[in-house]
Amino acid sequence: MLIRGPSGSGKSRLAFDLIEAGRVGTLQFVRLVADDRVHLEAANGHLVARPAQVLAGLLELRGVGLLRFPFEPRAVIGLVIDLAADDAARLPDADRRRMEVEGIILPRLPVVTGDAALPMVFALLNPGDNHEELGAATV
Repeated sequence: MLIRGPSGSGKSRLAFDLIEAGRVGTLQFVRLVADDRVHLEAANGHLVARPAQVLAGLLELRGVGLLRFPFEPRAVIGLVIDLAADDAARLPDADRRRMEVEGIILPRLPVVTGDAALPMVFALLNPGDNHEELGAATV
């Protein structure tokens, strides 16, 4: 997942919550790739993320400071989460649920300021739910 948003919107907090969900088994596998600075590139029809070397494995949690986590040196992005999205809607149309990054079309979750993103991510990732698929084979 690529989590985007303005400073203070909760990007690192959402990443931390997802990592914790992976640690306790709520999600099958979650690993930090990067926090703060992420290098993105299109490769073989996929969007690939990798950390800035100097920040690899570090996540800043507001009020706590820098935390060190195991990290992946690169990962394929399967979903873009836009926090504090101006175009977030209660029932977003299909155009708002997809976006292009580096020439790659990806499913997108726009989240309005103040809404909790974690339950929305769980709803999208939980197989068997009765929700419309965003089109991501792997997230």
